This record gives sequence, C-alpha cells and structure tokens, in this order.
Amino acid sequence: MGSEFSIDQKRYLEGFASGVTAARSARAKPASAEAAPSGPDAIHLEAQNRTLAAGGKLVDQEKWKRDEHPFDAYARLKSQARNNAAPKPADNFRWRYYGLFYVAPTQTSYMCRLRIPNGILTAWQFAGLADLADRHAGAYCHVTTRANLQLREIEPKSAVAVLEGIESLGLWTRGAGADNIRNVTGSATASIDPQELLDTRAYARDWHFHILNTRALIGLPRKFNVGFEGGGAIPTLEDTNDIGFQAVEVKQGFGVEPGIWFRLTLGGITGHQDFARDTGVIVKTDDATRLADAIVRVYSAHGDRTDRGKARLKYLLDAWGFEKFLAEVEKLLGQPLTRVPADALAPRPAFDRAAHIGVHRQKQPGLNWIGVVFPVGKITTAQIRGLAAVAQTFGDGDIRLTVWQNLLISGVADADVAAARAAIDALGLATAASAIRAGLISCTGATGCRFAAAHTKEDSEAIAAWCEPRVALDSPVNIHLTGCHNSCAQHYIGDIGLIGCKVAISEDDTVEGYHIHVGGGFGPDAAIGRELFRDVKAGDAPRVIEQMLHGYLTHRAATNESFLDFARRHEIATLQQIFALEVPA
Repeated sequence: MGSEFSIDQKRYLEGFASGVTAARSARAKPASAEAAPSGPDAIHLEAQNRTLAAGGKLVDQEKWKRDEHPFDAYARLKSQARNNAAPKPADNFRWRYYGLFYVAPTQTSYMCRLRIPNGILTAWQFAGLADLADRHAGAYCHVTTRANLQLREIEPKSAVAVLEGIESLGLWTRGAGADNIRNVTGSATASIDPQELLDTRAYARDWHFHILNTRALIGLPRKFNVGFEGGGAIPTLEDTNDIGFQAVEVKQGFGVEPGIWFRLTLGGITGHQDFARDTGVIVKTDDATRLADAIVRVYSAHGDRTDRGKARLKYLLDAWGFEKFLAEVEKLLGQPLTRVPADALAPRPAFDRAAHIGVHRQKQPGLNWIGVVFPVGKITTAQIRGLAAVAQTFGDGDIRLTVWQNLLISGVADADVAAARAAIDALGLATAASAIRAGLISCTGATGCRFAAAHTKEDSEAIAAWCEPRVALDSPVNIHLTGCHNSCAQHYIGDIGLIGCKVAISEDDTVEGYHIHVGGGFGPDAAIGRELFRDVKAGDAPRVIEQMLHGYLTHRAATNESFLDFARRHEIATLQQIFALEVPA
C-alpha cells in the first residue's frame, strides 16, 4: 500500500477530524442561544451549563465527562491495552462506564463488574465467565450485594479481551460503574416462588435494555440504583435503592383498578443513613420503565454536579421535598401520577431470612430451589464450572444470584435433590449454613479496594470460624462488614454492622479495626443501626462478636426474641453493659 491517501480518503479524514473538533468545542462552550447543546448528551451538558452560569464549579468527574464522553474513547482503551498501560485518573473514571475499575494501589489491575438484570444468567454463561477469568483474570469471582459478579486481577493488556468476552457470552458491562444506573436487581426467586405477587424478570430486563439503549440515561450526577421486588420469600432490599418498585395488591374500593401494581419508593442510600421512602404513588407494572425514565431525567437535570458527597437522589429530595420532585416528574410525563392511601394496599407476604440457603419448594409441583453458601461471596472458577454442571444436570439451567452474596440453583426435582446437594458438597461448597454464616456479608475489603480500612473478607471468615463452635444460635443473625463509608456491604442494615477504621495504638501507629453498630434492619423492620462500640481492633472483633451473641442469648426476653428486637429494646448504654465489653489494649 502506498504512503499517499486517495482523494476520497483525504476528504473522509478531513470530515472526521472536523466533526471531532466541533463536538469537543460544543462541549467546551458555555450555553448560548447560538450553540445550545443537542443530541442524547444535551440533558447533562445543559445541567453543567446551568451550574457554571450560576457560578458553580464542576467537580473533576463532570469536567472529564464534558471533555470527552467515555463511550467516545473506546479506541484509547484499546490502545492502552495494547501497551499494557495503566490509566491516568480521568481515564480510570471513564473506563468505569465500561465496568472496569483500576484498583491500584491494592492491586495493579482492573476489576470488572457485570450487568445481570434480575441477577439471573444461564449455566453456560456462568461457565463461560469461569473460562474467561482463567484466561484473563484471577481464577475466581466475587458475588456482590447487587446480585452481580465481579472479575478481578485483570491486567491492563487483558481489559478489552474481558469486555468483549463478556459481551460474546450475551452478558453486559456497560454502565456498571461511575455515574450510571447500576445492575438492576429483582426477586431472586422470580417465577418460582409460591408466595410471590409478581414475576419481576420481565420488568428488570425491560428497564435494563432501556438503559443500555438510551444514552441520555448515561452520565448522571452520581451512581443510581433501581430494584424490583415481587413479594417473594428472599428480600431484594429494594428499599436501599434510589428507586424501589414493590409489587403490591391494590384492593377494591379505592378508585383504581384492583390487582397487582408497583408501589414507588424513592431516595434509598443506606450508606448515607436513609431508606427509600414510600411516595404514596402506585404505577401499573407495564409503565414502570416509563416512570423510572422520567425520574432519572428530572434527577439528571437538577442533581448536584459540584459536590460528589451530595449528588445522590436523596439530596435532591431533601432539598426539594417529595411533592415538588414528583410534580416535575408529572410535568415530564404529561399526566398525573396515581396515588392511593396506605390502607388501599393488602399486606405483603413476609420474608424468610433463611430462604436463600438450603432446599425450598417451588410453586411448580415436585421442583425445588437450592441455595448455595459461598465463603463471604467468593467462588473459584473450578467451583463455578461445577455449579454450572449441577444446574444443567439436575436443575433448569438457571443460575440465580442473590443480594445476599450467594446463588440459587432452581428447578431441581425432588428425586434429584440429594444428588445435587452431594455434587455441591463435592465442590467444597455447602447448602446449609450456621445462623452466623447464613447472614454474613462482606465487601471486597482492603485486599482489593483502596478505600477500605480493613480486610473485611478475611475478618468475616475469622469471626465465623471463632463464633461457630462457641455460640449456639437458634435463629439467624445478620453480620455485615464493610470497609469504608461507601458501605457496599450495607453495614447500617445488619443486626450487627461493622465499618472499617484505623485504630491508634500509639502516637505514630495504627492497626485495622471497626466501629460496631447494632439494630439495623430492612423491609418492614427498616432502620439504621446505632453505633455501639468504636475502635475495636480487627484482631479483637471475633471475641467481641462472640460476647455480643452470648449477651443476647443470656438476656433476651424469650427464646423467640430476635437479635434485632433485643437490640432495639435496649438503650446503647444498657447494651454495652450487657455485652460486658473489655477489649484488651
């Protein structure tokens, strides 16, 4: 091939370069009548322009988005992969739009987070992810509290291969990080639960694909979570989401069509000590995506782009109030929202705190789901392939991830339950758990996250190993360990919640440790846990939790009093006395 371009090639390149220059100029210029933003990114550019016109200062992340949209920079990601080059801060932020997080200094590699709507994938997809991880990442996956998967230890040179490999499996990563709508959660037992009001799968997938195909919903003021809860036995924790859609039965006599609707809740962000609150609004199930789109657009237009700590939907709701916000949503929809009083809704089915572990009857006669226990949400690639084989051999071929960092294998016939459990046991996994392990939740921790102040996964294992032989619990106690104030493990909603900190042991030295909270809950028991102890060294945490559990068993009002009820019945000072904490120096 010669060194000269043809006339047509030169014209193409000149036009391409001119278009790129014009696009960047449009982003850089302040709003004006002559050059008003247009296209799918206009809603975000207009919001930025209003902020600047009012004298505000955009945070760095907003500047980076304004300078170059991450989805326009894929060629540079590929170039960095060819050179095995680590990203600079701006690109580290941009690549999160593709689900890639560079996690230095804890690991000089990427973590990749997926999108799995409703947390359900097929056995062959699950096995394919194991093969992909073996080729390009660490030989394991983490199951997250959004019913999702993370691949870790991905060298920069393998980043593109991982992204394209995931898409080749019919899965997704786009929008899994940064200022986007994260993985869409739904009921883990959707379509198989005897008590469910609604199968959430279609609604979670509809919203998922709407996000993927609507660029205006990409690049929000901050991350955004949406959950669909169908009334099944396993909690979905939709009340911890920015938008929660709860299936409810509307009774006759309240001026609306009786039947199953979604109740709308808004503003959940338990890391900032707030649950989603009931709006009084119900929506027909088929209209959930349209309503969610309008809510996100109002938030995009008016959310704070100058302060990352105050940019979530909760803070716009706090500033405006719910009625003003909903009025803006109605204006965008072009019609009023449907409101009903609380007594128009029938009581919702109760949760089963153990339904994500062990064997449970499905609504389909003769079939069961089996909940598999993972050691604090970590599973090896060999175990992944083994579980995929169990799902294909004994189940219906589905893998159902839960927000409790484990998975379900569904569609197992009565006659095959024993064989399926034996096959799972042979993988070094279990289908039964102690009352401690069944509710043990942990974020990635300092092993793989630069924000974490403690090694949460390792400490979780230490707590379980210490307490299991020493405390005979007769009902589950949820223990959540999170490494930082991002609260990925949602420590505020645990019966016992631990948040990582640095504990001073001298004027010049610190060790890893935790502040401990008690009495958190979710759903009908929703409440933020209260701080009980501060600065407990990580090495002392197992013994401290043991003392707390013994104190509960000794002083509870009755054998059926839950730890949650016990903790809420007492003032903090009384609990401290009951637990008789004496942490050695």
